[in-house]
Amino acid sequence: MIEVLAQATTGVTGSLHVAFGAAAAAIGVGMIGTKAVEAVGRNPGASGKVLVQSILGMALAEAIAFYVIFLA
Repeated sequence: MIEVLAQATTGVTGSLHVAFGAAAAAIGVGMIGTKAVEAVGRNPGASGKVLVQSILGMALAEAIAFYVIFLA
């Protein structure tokens, strides 16, 4: 049982930091999208400005995932 568990985790630990970085980027993009929708719901007239800011924020959050992948 312990040998099977040890063999199963050896392949996972090599890319664990990439998984954490990608998960953090996904959570960040989700939070930015949620707050953008809330902001447009409160003030529909500012949807253009909110869209630009949210796209910039999402791009910066996704850059973290690319840094993690490329520097791995």
